[in-house]
Amino acid sequence: MSNYILTVPVTYKSNGSEKTSYRRVGAVFENQKRDTGETVLSIKLDFPVGATELVAFLPNQNDEVTD
Repeated sequence: MSNYILTVPVTYKSNGSEKTSYRRVGAVFENQKRDTGETVLSIKLDFPVGATELVAFLPNQNDEVTD
């Protein structure tokens, strides 16, 4: 089973240049359906999110994600 860290990109200006940071908002879990073997994604949000774009990353070793 694969999992990803779900983030929201936040753009800001620093020293006159535009930068983007990514804030964690949840996790995405890749699972297989038992009857068909089809891959499905399950998204678990840490809290309600009012964003138009979410970005998923593979977790670092230090990121603990539980299903």
